[in-house]
Amino acid sequence: MLNFSFQNPTRIHFGEGKITAISHEIPVDARILLVYGGGSIKGNGVYQQVSDALTEHTWFEFSGIEPNPTYDTLMKAQETIKAENIDYLLAVGGGSVVDGAKFITAAAFYEGDGVVNAFIHTIEQLAA
Repeated sequence: MLNFSFQNPTRIHFGEGKITAISHEIPVDARILLVYGGGSIKGNGVYQQVSDALTEHTWFEFSGIEPNPTYDTLMKAQETIKAENIDYLLAVGGGSVVDGAKFITAAAFYEGDGVVNAFIHTIEQLAA
């Protein structure tokens, strides 16, 4: 077994009317990339609530994260991250959106080609 220390501070705001809390949780000077899926958040009012909560922030959006998102879809977000100097990701949606945001974040810090190969190599090292 590997020896390690792990800290993962997480604050979860759950329930009706809680979306407004992000306006206080996210630093005002953050450059935010809002990532979401097929657009159901626009139909159910969540997108508008997030937009209202981020009125004092600079934010951009990346949509179209499909269920079990593909490498190609997620890598498209890197263009916006680099062009707009994004330093904060906000995932709004279900599991695929959240998982996709994790990949997008890790890929943003990877230098070089072959992001998928780098992840596979890291997983193989951890499993050994």
